[in-house]
Amino acid sequence: MNLPAIFLAADTASMLATFLPIIAMFLVFYFLVMRPQKKQQREHDALVASVEIGDSILTTSGFYGVIIDVMPEIVIVEFGSNKNCRIPMKRESIVSVEKPKKES
Repeated sequence: MNLPAIFLAADTASMLATFLPIIAMFLVFYFLVMRPQKKQQREHDALVASVEIGDSILTTSGFYGVIIDVMPEIVIVEFGSNKNCRIPMKRESIVSVEKPKKES
């Protein structure tokens, strides 16, 4: 056995031992942080895409309102009992949506 081959094998094993904990930490980070965040983002995108006129919403700032107009990136929301309080807002600022109850 020649001497450089032994050093090369030892070098490879030590590099693997060095990088294995880093790879393991990245995998743990991915499954605990990144993957759930992507799932939550997909759910929020589906929620925002499902809004329609007449839906009651909760915004990120804590205001409750009713959607009176829907555009591609903006919704017009009516707040409170005053019918003159209409504010355009981005769809991304919607936190939750409650569909109106249909009477049968």
